[in-house]
Amino acid sequence: MDGSAQPGKVVKPVTPMMAQYLEMKTQAGDALLFFRMGDFYELFFEDAVKAAAALDITLTRRGQHKGEDIPMCGVPWHSHEGYLARLIKAGFKVALCEQTEDPAEAKKRGPKSVVRREIVRFVTPGTLTEETLLETRRNNYLLALSVNRGDNGAIAWADLSTGEIMTRPVTRDDFASELAALSPREVLLSDNLSDAWQGSLSDLHGDHCLTMQASTVYTLQSAQRTLTDFYQVRSLDAYGDFQASEIMAMGALVAYLELTQAGKLPTLKTPQRTARTETMTIDAVTRASLELDQTQRGDSNGSLLSAIDQTVTGPGARHLSSWLARPLTEVEKIRARQQAVQYFHDEPAQREQIRTILKKAPDMQRAISRLGLDRGGPRDLAALRDGIFLAGELGQLLSQSLPETFTNTAVPTHIHQLCEGLAAVPETTGALCAELQEALGDNLPLLTRDGGFIASRYDDTLDELIHLRDNARKVIAGLEDKYRQQSEIKSLKVKHNNVLGYFIETPVAQAERLTEGDSTGEFIHRQTLASAVRFTTVELSELDAKISRARDGAVARELELFRGLCRRVVELAAEISLIAEALADLDVFTGLAELAITQKYFCPVVDDSLAFEVTGGRHPVVEQALRHAPQNENARFIPNDCVLTNDDRAQLWLVTGPNMAGKSTFLRQNALIAILAQIGSFVPASQARIGIVDRVFSRVGASDDLARGRSTFMVEMVETASILNQATARSLVVLDEIGRGTATFDGLSIAWATAEHLHDVNQCRGLFATHYHEMTVLSERLDRLQNVSMKVQEWQQEIVFLHEVVPGSANRSYGVAVARLAGLPASAVKRAEEVLRLLEEGKVHKHGGVDALIQELPLFSAGPPVEGGADWGELAEQVRQVEPDSLTPREALEALYQLKEMLQQHE
Repeated sequence: MDGSAQPGKVVKPVTPMMAQYLEMKTQAGDALLFFRMGDFYELFFEDAVKAAAALDITLTRRGQHKGEDIPMCGVPWHSHEGYLARLIKAGFKVALCEQTEDPAEAKKRGPKSVVRREIVRFVTPGTLTEETLLETRRNNYLLALSVNRGDNGAIAWADLSTGEIMTRPVTRDDFASELAALSPREVLLSDNLSDAWQGSLSDLHGDHCLTMQASTVYTLQSAQRTLTDFYQVRSLDAYGDFQASEIMAMGALVAYLELTQAGKLPTLKTPQRTARTETMTIDAVTRASLELDQTQRGDSNGSLLSAIDQTVTGPGARHLSSWLARPLTEVEKIRARQQAVQYFHDEPAQREQIRTILKKAPDMQRAISRLGLDRGGPRDLAALRDGIFLAGELGQLLSQSLPETFTNTAVPTHIHQLCEGLAAVPETTGALCAELQEALGDNLPLLTRDGGFIASRYDDTLDELIHLRDNARKVIAGLEDKYRQQSEIKSLKVKHNNVLGYFIETPVAQAERLTEGDSTGEFIHRQTLASAVRFTTVELSELDAKISRARDGAVARELELFRGLCRRVVELAAEISLIAEALADLDVFTGLAELAITQKYFCPVVDDSLAFEVTGGRHPVVEQALRHAPQNENARFIPNDCVLTNDDRAQLWLVTGPNMAGKSTFLRQNALIAILAQIGSFVPASQARIGIVDRVFSRVGASDDLARGRSTFMVEMVETASILNQATARSLVVLDEIGRGTATFDGLSIAWATAEHLHDVNQCRGLFATHYHEMTVLSERLDRLQNVSMKVQEWQQEIVFLHEVVPGSANRSYGVAVARLAGLPASAVKRAEEVLRLLEEGKVHKHGGVDALIQELPLFSAGPPVEGGADWGELAEQVRQVEPDSLTPREALEALYQLKEMLQQHE
């Protein structure tokens, strides 16, 4: 864009419009500049090239700059949000540059003056508020990281669309875990972040957009000034005892919001502080392994969240998602949630009534945010009106049932809070609801510019203007009839265009009759055309001006009334937010109760012990998948017990058994049960007692990280190291197949040492699945290690997986049998059986290693391909056993049938 012109080319001077664009682009920085020109947003230079490619729209040229053609593309202003959504999803930021001056005013400064334009907003992934750009059931977090010193720092995160803002201390080690829990769309970082922290960023997972800020924003003094100005307080002490790093993180976040919103202050709630010890820590690897909110393929369907989400509103879904991201570790808070779920579990009629009403509840939180940022419309006001009304209705429904239900028992804490928050809608909020009911019409447009959203009889001034505007046609028709009779010209008409306004038009041949008989000069000539002559009158001109003023005045008056209602909303934002939060809570509690009823979940006992006792546990996702799969109509999930404590001491279970027998499912389901218990949900089990788990670790499945030069085995070792270095006696660890990515003896030794470390050093509750049967002897030395296995049944040289966990160890891995089920060629399966037999007999070690093994194996080469997959060796052996001379005709026929059946089984 700033390149020099090529020799020999005539360089034209920069036009005023292009000079203005270049100035705005400097302010926009790395954001794509949407430059408003009439009914389009236009992009130029590199922005146009990038946008055209991302949006798949035509790239054209307009004018020249420094002797080169200027690339240009554009999108319609009235439908730009769809294009914005695609650009944001592609990782771009966009600066909206609007016309902030009437073109008529610009002309007064001279014929070459350009309309004044300003950047009114930066649209970034973490600052979205528009309904069309947001996911209804997911929070849209913006997060800022502040580093105090060394490995300590803090994060602050906010959802601009709901006004939530939170902060908590972090260390470099748990930063990635926090990001995995919150899954922010955009992360703010200081431009002088240390190399150590820069290195930790390479471990980030997901589609986070990283934005660098000036380090001056991250000073304590600057942050305090930003926050006190924003909240209009002298000190932040009233909001809590925040650490310096937390204040700097919040200050950087608020400063970024002020910058991107171009001075329009968003409505943020009081900042809340959470401690690391208040919630369960789940790192990014574990979240991916357990598929908490999305599968490892990136789909939401098939995740734990999709399996338990019975909410019926967007705010409720976001609330449940945040609970699942951060399970609680305080027993009393967990029990309080359980009691609320239990209440709705035991009140089916009321639960159904509440859920029916909630289905009509709007997203009040996001409506408040849009109205506060002057981006809302009439439907956002209607959302608040309807939400407040429904809250009162739900509050009455709850309150009426309490005296009967809780005659001799205490009211659960959350139910009591919901009744207070919903039944007793503040007088001021109730008055706002009544005013909105009176003010808003029936058929509301999406945008205020469309008009017609204020109800009649709400404002006398508006009614008068609308009456004149809407009855203009009738008044004009009356004048037209008057002028026809006066002039006796039947073809006379009163018309309108944007240049002349209203005017009288007659055919050329009739024009003289209009002026000849006009001794008073009433009809004033305006324009002569080839086929008509146009006139006006003082009366018509005055009426034209009055109608025009009425039309513009009605729009202006509606906007004035709309802004007044928005101011009322902003003033009561805190009260309305409490109502919105209560509706979201109610949705989650009734949803979890519905889940418990429909899926037959049990309310677990949660306490401060180290207990982990699950009876009849089930995997919530797999169970639902089996139930809904059409090909498995009669399939049912096999429940299993899991007891990882004995005499209040943590136990480690060593799980053996073949692949496909259900080891991984068993491991994961118990981790999921612990997480569900600590969000306050019922769990998929017939009984359960869970002692508080501070961290859950899951290492199940294999993957590589080629982009960072890590093999599958290296990734496995890094993740295992993280577990062994961080797990405590309160942690729950599930590990599957440690050591399988290297040589047998290396892998066995690593798995062996890992199990000993978990048992002796970490002393945690854990499930360790392995194919190394040699490890089962550890139970003789480690008093808290117990062997269990996946039960299988052998039948007619086949294996049947029973998916049951039983005491003791498996004596075989059945790997070759699984290979046969997977469809390996019969010749390869046969060869594998021969090699396995010799290996199990120990001939490799007894007779000189691999060379001796080669000599022992018959026909040392891969078996010939078998037509149709048949096992010719087995058939040949069967034929050899037949003695034709000793068979009766009937026995010979039976033998023939037997051989034919064997052939069919292998095809």
